[in-house]
Amino acid sequence: MLNLEALKNEALQAVEKADSKTLEELRIEYLSKKGKIQGLMAQMRDLSAEEKPKFGQQVNDLKNALSKAMDEKKAMLEQEALNSQLANEKLDITLDAFTPRQGTLHPLTLVQQEIEDVFIGMGYNVAEGPELESDLYNFTKANTPEGHPARDMQDTFYVDPSHLLRSQTTAIQMRVLEAEANDLPIKVICPGKVYRRDDDDATHSHQFTQCEGLVIGENITVADLKGTLELMVREMFSKDAKIRFRPSYFPFTEPSFEVDMTCHICHGKGCPTCKGTGWIEILGSGMVHPNVLEMAGIDSKKYTGFAFGVGLERVAMLKYGITDIRDLYTNDIRFLDGFKR
Repeated sequence: MLNLEALKNEALQAVEKADSKTLEELRIEYLSKKGKIQGLMAQMRDLSAEEKPKFGQQVNDLKNALSKAMDEKKAMLEQEALNSQLANEKLDITLDAFTPRQGTLHPLTLVQQEIEDVFIGMGYNVAEGPELESDLYNFTKANTPEGHPARDMQDTFYVDPSHLLRSQTTAIQMRVLEAEANDLPIKVICPGKVYRRDDDDATHSHQFTQCEGLVIGENITVADLKGTLELMVREMFSKDAKIRFRPSYFPFTEPSFEVDMTCHICHGKGCPTCKGTGWIEILGSGMVHPNVLEMAGIDSKKYTGFAFGVGLERVAMLKYGITDIRDLYTNDIRFLDGFKR
């Protein structure tokens, strides 16, 4: 019994002084199957029958006491480690906040999304088409057959005699007309990049972005065209904007119109932006030519329609006061930072 008490005092003192590493070593030394506590049980064979139960009870009490002391010591050490970690890793919330650098949408993307939102709100669909286009859809089905003088109005990038980089998103309209000839009416806009041989300068580019619109149905008139375009410029530029039509020529529309809007800067009074006229040319439009409808398999005596096309670079330059179209393609982060929402 004296040996048990001495062993208990020895073990408890060791546990009291132990750290995390030595505590596990003590658990092996005293409580494992080959440890000192288990070794005491071997002495029971030398005891009398009356002494064995009492001795066994004392050994079991010693084992429980040491196990409890070690568990408590382990919990205390873990809490001390956690407190130390929290003290060393705490955040100083008085530091200035860091604002991550954020990108922004390109002005052409902003304008395209804005136009799409306007027309989707009027029930239009958005159509896309290939940039490598066939001569058939780019010219022929748009009432511009081979040898037509209107082809001279555009200098085109031909890949081979029958394929080219599309020079107008009218090609998308021709594909839509053909695909939906038996599913009228049609209300669609066609945004996308187009390509023409041109010398790049402040107002011209060999690649630019168009958005054309097409409506085909019964009893479609110029009044519908005017109302649609007036709504578009009011949503895009100014709520009090007005438009005017001037006679023009496009091979796929008849009659054809150039469309001007009142200057969104001076509201028609005259300023440097509109060169003192109060008006700014904004897009081309017209009523779809009967030949275009017939080539798509649509009865031109029953159905009519209108089409229009606007250059998104021109809209972006007017809306945001951009003076050089090349700024839209130079990828200068200082320029793009001006368009953060």
